Amino acid sequence: QVQLVESGGGLVQAGGSLRLSCAASGGSFSTYRMGWFRQAPGKEREFVAAISPIGGSTSYAGSMKGRFTISRDYAKHMVYLQMNSLKPEDTADYYCAASRFVTMSSKFYDYWGQGTQVTVSS
Repeated sequence: QVQLVESGGGLVQAGGSLRLSCAASGGSFSTYRMGWFRQAPGKEREFVAAISPIGGSTSYAGSMKGRFTISRDYAKHMVYLQMNSLKPEDTADYYCAASRFVTMSSKFYDYWGQGTQVTVSS
């Protein structure tokens, strides 16, 4: 079992930055692919970014590429999402998740945090 706890959400103006954090515990952190997803009101949950368990290979959804950066700290069992040049359409609840598969599909992520809210004002 892996427990995930996100933090770092909040209210920011368009063009601003936020860094989300995800603390992992209870499992073999270094063996999981870690991902960030988001869900806006009335919309489906969507993939944001993911980072591999070994080597730190990353992948991003197209609209986030170049603005968001995912990273992980193996020693601290932490995953981060640095979000720059934020837009009002980035407003959503952001979730950290862990998977044993190389996937962008939320269906294959086994463990989820409770989410942290990000609001970007125009």
